[in-house]
Amino acid sequence: MQSVRATNFLVAFVLIVGSIAWVAAQDLEVATALSMTEGPTVDREGNVYFADVITQRIMRFSKDGVLSIYRENSNAANGLLIDPQGRLIVCEGSTSATAQRYGVKVSGKPRVTRTDLRTGKTEILAEKYEGRPLIGPNDVTMDGKGRLYFTDFNGAAVYRIDAPGKLSRILAAPDIQRPNGIQISPDDRTLYLVEANGAEGGARMIRAYDLAPDGTVRNMRVHYNFYPGRSADGMSIDIQGNLYASAGMHRTRNTSETLDTQCGVYVISPDGKLLKFIPIPEDFITNNAFGGPDMKTLYVTAGKTLYRVRNEIPGLPR
Repeated sequence: MQSVRATNFLVAFVLIVGSIAWVAAQDLEVATALSMTEGPTVDREGNVYFADVITQRIMRFSKDGVLSIYRENSNAANGLLIDPQGRLIVCEGSTSATAQRYGVKVSGKPRVTRTDLRTGKTEILAEKYEGRPLIGPNDVTMDGKGRLYFTDFNGAAVYRIDAPGKLSRILAAPDIQRPNGIQISPDDRTLYLVEANGAEGGARMIRAYDLAPDGTVRNMRVHYNFYPGRSADGMSIDIQGNLYASAGMHRTRNTSETLDTQCGVYVISPDGKLLKFIPIPEDFITNNAFGGPDMKTLYVTAGKTLYRVRNEIPGLPR
């Protein structure tokens, strides 16, 4: 792995507004900066892996603060997840609309892969459904049984992987529009799905579904609505079932999305109430993940930067 110099600095102030805690950068630290960050995940040793979308690399930020390149030519990697066996799950090949706004074309072969971090061996978990290629795998999570669930943003679908090559589609258009971030509650009973449709009247919300033991979903309801602002992109979840949704923006981006949704991490309770807001000073916020020895460090990707902030409640490694 090639080492890269990392830059750190600290900003600080705290606001409390009404009953919602606003954590504006006390303990919000810039861990490192690149070009356009996405999809963080943290291994059991505390090393953070995340995608640098524009340069098509997967980066590794070690527990000792050293930034290195884990994988060149990432095939447009986006959402990442490290499973309980220490393997890196990667959503690959999705065309990046955000990169296009910077005048950079990012695309690859759509697929979901799994890499053994010790040996470097990679296997393809999914690349076709019913003989047709996937369109744009975007984000991924896992349930307590080890089954993977991933979104296909451009394909307007959500899939479940039971084993390599064993793929089931559990949601599709017209029931969903632009599926992005995805999470599952600690008790495996609820699946949360971000809708991030920037078109006029498009769904910009977190949907919640009952998740059955067989991995199917039913009973959709709106868990949290971001409309008319920018919806969430990715999200993580803590051991109490609170969602941490990366949403909003500081400037418009040639869509119908407004600035009503402030840029930051929205901490949302299992009953859909906003508990806390963590402002992030940079566009465009994309995703977040828990890590650290006690799972109380939240890593946030936004623009060219990987941030970190301490949290009171431990997160789940999903």
